[in-house]
Amino acid sequence: METNLIMHNQKKGVLDILKKALQISSKNINFIIFILIISSPLFCFLVYYEFFLQKFLVETFENLYDPPDYFYYYWLEIFHIAERLNKKTFLEFIQLVFLYLVPLHLLEFCTVLVIVDLTSKIYSEERPMTLKDLLNMPVEVTRLKGTFITFVYVAILSVCTLLGLTWLVTTYFILLRSCFSYVLFAAVCGAIFVSVLTIYSALSAECNMSIVISILEGIYGVEALALSAYFSRGNYRCGLNLMLVFLLWGIGLRLPCLYFGCYEEGYGIVAQISLVCLGNALKWIVCVVYFHECKKQILEKKYDEEVGTDVSAVD
Repeated sequence: METNLIMHNQKKGVLDILKKALQISSKNINFIIFILIISSPLFCFLVYYEFFLQKFLVETFENLYDPPDYFYYYWLEIFHIAERLNKKTFLEFIQLVFLYLVPLHLLEFCTVLVIVDLTSKIYSEERPMTLKDLLNMPVEVTRLKGTFITFVYVAILSVCTLLGLTWLVTTYFILLRSCFSYVLFAAVCGAIFVSVLTIYSALSAECNMSIVISILEGIYGVEALALSAYFSRGNYRCGLNLMLVFLLWGIGLRLPCLYFGCYEEGYGIVAQISLVCLGNALKWIVCVVYFHECKKQILEKKYDEEVGTDVSAVD
């Protein structure tokens, strides 16, 4: 009973994990410098990608948007939407999909690999490291292939969930926004959207932990996902809230840029991507801390069960 109470008191919440992640960053200036260096290729690509993406979204919205009365006969007008999405729009969409699935994920994979590995070593040793120490801590090459397999699994799950969210938003915008039951449909779509968003956040926590497990433990693919789900037991809400924080961070940065048309000038995009990269680095530091805390709780629980079994056997 006392042991379980101590474990409960030691269980870290969302704020505790965020605080620990910030401590790791703030107390290791060389670590921050190193992360900025290795994140520079991803930063440059994201600036280009975000310009392209926001321009595409704004132009597509303008092509599709008409006053609500126009959609009075929306079941017939759906067939005319394809006519307004010309060949250029289709080719740009294909290009965006390719950029998102291939270069963006490959650059993110390389960045995540280094951040997770170094964060774990700093977390374990609990001491500041010099830039020389960081440079002399190479990632194990033998784990690259297996980690990449896990990363591909996670990317597929993430893309499928994002497609579900996109489909909901598109359905609401094209089909339901002028319906006579506007409020009802908006409520239904909103409820479904929140549910899918919650599932996406919870899934992100487990998937990101599986990548951390592959990098640190050498367990890959489905086994890494299963072990991540096992470690997450009892911490479902914590992981969900952590990923929701960073998801809202990204959305909160993008929406103002879309509204003010930052892609036309560029300074806003650069500022946005700088904050996005900062949040992305912090997210993976948080994932490492979250993994270590979950693992520690599981090991303590197993130890208590073994001690309890031994005590019962002696009695």
